[in-house]
Amino acid sequence: MTRPAIVVLATVLLDQTTKAAALSGLVPGQPVPILPGLDLTLGFNEGASFGLLSGPMSGRPLLMAAVTAGLTLVFAVMALRARHPVERTGFALIVGGALGNIIDRLRQGAVTDFLDVFWKEWHWPTFNVADMAITLGAACLLASSLPQRRRKEPVRDQG
Repeated sequence: MTRPAIVVLATVLLDQTTKAAALSGLVPGQPVPILPGLDLTLGFNEGASFGLLSGPMSGRPLLMAAVTAGLTLVFAVMALRARHPVERTGFALIVGGALGNIIDRLRQGAVTDFLDVFWKEWHWPTFNVADMAITLGAACLLASSLPQRRRKEPVRDQG
């Protein structure tokens, strides 16, 4: 099994395991404090990561799953073609996260979210492990696209 495939599989398994735990142990809308600024709060998202596009995609889980599947296929091909290990890992994390969310859409019509980060009254949109993988994957792609600093060789004395 290739390293990107292992990353994809591990991401999907971790995502689906944590979502199953959230579904069995949390009640929608009832936060469970974990740390200052972090609660577990069960919610369901019909949009993309972090609630993006939730309005236009509301009530259209198969359309959202199809759009996501198309993009996931493109990223999977890009992962197979990538030469840089960080780039391959980034694409694999995005594919794994997207697959985890597609499974939710097909199974229950919305994505299970449960991580609630907040400061006082401000809350970031509730998210899940798949969203974290997608974000980390994007960060890997960004990092792999930055120019590498070349090591400067010491100047040799010509005389």
